[in-house]
Amino acid sequence: MKVGIVGAGNVGATAAFAMVTTGAASEIVVVDLNAALAHAQAQDILHATPLQRPVRVRAGSYADLAGANVVVLAAGVGQRPGETRLELLGRNAKVFGAIIPVVLTAAPEAILLIASNPVDVMTEIAVKISRLPPGRVFGSGTILDSSRFRALLGEHLDIAPTSVHAYVLGEHGDSEVLWWSGASAAGLSVTEMAAQRGRPLDAAAKARIDAAVRGAADAIIRGKGATWFGIGGGLARIVQAIRSDEHALLSVSAPTAGIPGIEGVTLSLPRVVGARGIVATLTPTLNDDERAALIASATILKEAATGLAL
Repeated sequence: MKVGIVGAGNVGATAAFAMVTTGAASEIVVVDLNAALAHAQAQDILHATPLQRPVRVRAGSYADLAGANVVVLAAGVGQRPGETRLELLGRNAKVFGAIIPVVLTAAPEAILLIASNPVDVMTEIAVKISRLPPGRVFGSGTILDSSRFRALLGEHLDIAPTSVHAYVLGEHGDSEVLWWSGASAAGLSVTEMAAQRGRPLDAAAKARIDAAVRGAADAIIRGKGATWFGIGGGLARIVQAIRSDEHALLSVSAPTAGIPGIEGVTLSLPRVVGARGIVATLTPTLNDDERAALIASATILKEAATGLAL
């Protein structure tokens, strides 16, 4: 499967490398305004392919995206220390206005996978600019937040995080909602699993995990300036689900229909992802606190997108 990546910075390059190591793509074309950077990243990744998988990796122009099944949009300005993802909106909206028409001219049948922050609002912008059918434009959303949630729960329970099923809903950002009541392992709620493992999941433990998930990006940005490994892995996982027509349940961001309180808002819910992009969206069963928090998150995102000039 051919994948285009627009944006050769840390996120785009790490996503490309993760796609090589997982076999998510058979061909990767890296495009960037800085052609020298795109070439350097593509060459560096290509040189690892004899040790990984035989993926064709090269830099190119927008025209070289022709025939791509998926185009990842990872272009835009980076997040500054202390800056929220929503504050990035004004600086990144104009970038998409220039990029998306050119991408679709070259690859009109491609699925657009949005990685640029603030990803929920940037996904809404991409939907409006592209005018593509529902499901063919969506964002990485809270796939990384959900992975952080699973990793920390696995650590607390002393079980493999791959055995934990847990999702973060809503905004990829400060108002995100950890879906505690839906988190499970081996068919047990995480609370029941914790009791059986002798590792109680009390209010203090939940607060610690919540704070670690919610504050992960800021902590990483303070330490090294930006995040890229986690989201690179998340993007590769999404592309893998598309390539294999996997119908994987992933927490990705897209316009939401049919759910009171969040109708019409672009945010993350558990969605079924396959070869055609998003093929279905699940309605989570939430407790009262979670439902109120999700509606509050949707309200923040709706206000951020209101009046946006494209």
